[in-house]
Parts: sequence; C-alpha cells; structure tokens
Amino acid sequence: MACLALICLLYLTTQSSVSSAKSLTRSARLMRKPIDYTSAHSSCGRTDDDKMIVLVTGAAGFVGMHTSLTLKASGHGVLGLDNFNDYYPVPLKRARQKALLAAGVYVAERDLADEGAFAEALGVCAFTHVLHLAAQAGVRYAVVNPQSYVRSNLMGFVEVMEAVRHLDKSIPVVYASSSSVYGLNTKQPFSEEDRVDSPASLYAATKKSNEVMAHAYWNIYGLSLTGLRFFTVYGPFGRPDMAYFSFTKAVLAGSPIKVFQNPADGGELSRDFTYIDDIVHGCIRSLETSGASGKGVAKPPRIFNLGNTQPTEVSVMVNAIEKATGRKAIRKFVPMPATGDVVSTFADVDHARTELGYSPSTGIEEGISKFVTWYLDYYGPNGYERATPEELAYKGY
Repeated sequence: MACLALICLLYLTTQSSVSSAKSLTRSARLMRKPIDYTSAHSSCGRTDDDKMIVLVTGAAGFVGMHTSLTLKASGHGVLGLDNFNDYYPVPLKRARQKALLAAGVYVAERDLADEGAFAEALGVCAFTHVLHLAAQAGVRYAVVNPQSYVRSNLMGFVEVMEAVRHLDKSIPVVYASSSSVYGLNTKQPFSEEDRVDSPASLYAATKKSNEVMAHAYWNIYGLSLTGLRFFTVYGPFGRPDMAYFSFTKAVLAGSPIKVFQNPADGGELSRDFTYIDDIVHGCIRSLETSGASGKGVAKPPRIFNLGNTQPTEVSVMVNAIEKATGRKAIRKFVPMPATGDVVSTFADVDHARTELGYSPSTGIEEGISKFVTWYLDYYGPNGYERATPEELAYKGY
C-alpha cells in the first residue's frame, strides 16, 4: 500500500504540472538534433562478437562518461544519449562529450521525456544492453524545480521501459537508483533488504518509484532489470553541485564553506563517499551479469548498493581537500536546512560483493587527491584560469 500511495502522489504531482510538461516536450522536440548515423554506427562497433553493445543514457553526466569510457576501452560498443540540461554548467558536460568523442563514443542529443526519443535511439544499433543513468539529480534542487524531477525521473523512466518492451524485450536494463531511497531509516548500514518507504526528499521518492515501476515491468512483460543504489559518488569530472566539488572551488578562492550539522544535536553529517572507479566497476559488472529477459524467464528485479562501506564525516573530507590543495578551509558550521538531506549514509555491500564481485578500494584521502589533481589541471593552477563565466558564477543549490 505504501508503494501504491507513493506512485499516486507522484502521479498527482505530474498532473498538476501537465501543461508545463507538454510545453517542455514540444520544446524538446523542436530542439532535437538529428542523429549522425555514421558516427552512431561507428560508436556501436565492438572488438568481438562476445562484447556488449550498450546504449547509455546520461552519457555526458559524471557516472555516464566514466562508465562509457571504460566500456569502450574494454572493446564494447557504446552509444550515448544526453539532453545537456543546465542544472549545472553545461561547459563541463561538453568537455565530457569531447573526451567521449576522442575515445570513439558518440553522444546523441536527446531528452528522454520527449515522446519517442529513446525509442528512436534504441533502433539505431543492435543493442545488447541498456544502462539508464539519465536523471534529474540533486536533493535540494527539488525545492526549486520539482517538475524537473517528475519529467526526467518518472516520465523519462517510463519512456525507457516502454521502448524496451515494445522494440526488444530481450535487452536487459541496468538503471541508476540512489542511496537516497533509504530516506529517514535509522538502522545502519543500509541493506537492500530494508524497507524504503520513508523518503526524505522528492528526488528520493522518484528513485523509489523507479524501483517500484521496474518491478511492475518485470511482472507484466518479463523485462530483466537491475537497480543500482549509488552512495555519494565523487572523483574527476564530477558534479559541481556536490559538496566536495564546491568546497574545493571555495578553498582555492579563499571563500568560506558551509558545513552542515544535525539540527537535533549539532553533530556532523557523514557520507559513504564512493570513488568513481568503484562505481564504474559495479555498473559494468551489473551489465555483464544481467540475466535473460522474457515472461516466465527473467528473474525478479535486482537491487544493489554501490557504496564504500566507510561513512566519513564531512570535516574529514574537508581535511583531505586542505591536504590536496595546500590551503586552509574557512569553515562555517550551520544547521542542515530542511530541504531533504539526511544525517548519515552507510552502505552494506555484501549482496554486490557476492553477486558482482564488487569490492570498493579507494579511500577518501586518495580519492580527493585524484579529484583535486584533475580540478587544477582542468580549471587552472589556482582553480579559475580556464573556467568559463558560467562556471565561475555557479553557486549550486
């Protein structure tokens, strides 16, 4: 009943903004760029018939770029999709696209919530798998623009499911869920066996809905589906809205940073920071171990936590930034705002370890050091010389 109530709530949210959604759909259709089929077919090329051909949504995103590059380097065929929205500065997404193109991965510009956009892309190559990473990310931004979560995370997800079930039910789909689904749960570490009926944010509610909808598409159509609950992913080419990114920018600029505290007791927040390479390994192993699709054939949908199993206080992450940059942070401790964040996250990855061979290996100090090295190389020795005006002005949410 809780799942049904959640779906109903989100449906009503969708209906309340239906005219806006239709307007966005028309706009997206008008802006849709033709697919370069020559580039797309080349991008789908694989080194061996036993390699995968993967359609990756959100390919110009953080996890999407790194996973696509690793897949391509391993001989798999990859075609990317992305709508290059302006939730955070677009130049970074274009830089990821440039890196992908240099590696032979073509990214078609498509908005998944635009009716038929994903179905068109799915027909371009003989795909063996779909990796659905596209989503409206972020917890606090939902207070500013809730409709974007309904459009991207619900409408977009249904477009993917409908295209697969109509065009080729045999294609397994691996999709991004989130550790945010654990919401207000207090038992830790978080396990896939825990109930997740208390979301703390609209973002979390949409991701929980993806898992519920996946179960429905398996039950009705026999689709092979795997959801991945990512825990606070960080690393080079990361998202500017994330704390480690914005803190690095502020420390280099000599600006103060806001460190949130638990309003109940003044304690620090902690996160199970997970380095991008570990997440990429989990994504690819999920693709490789996806079972066959088909009514009566496909196994029930899988869910995996992909975390680091090492919850770390935010101040420890800031210490790592200070060490990597050689500069001191100006810390301002403030109560956590009531915008959907949670106090702590902590992943139990035993299920992923058993089924996927998942074994995170990068600690926070090593991972932050790698990120800062990339940051200084990308933006300049002082963190701003090569930044665009859009990137310099970005404040996050």
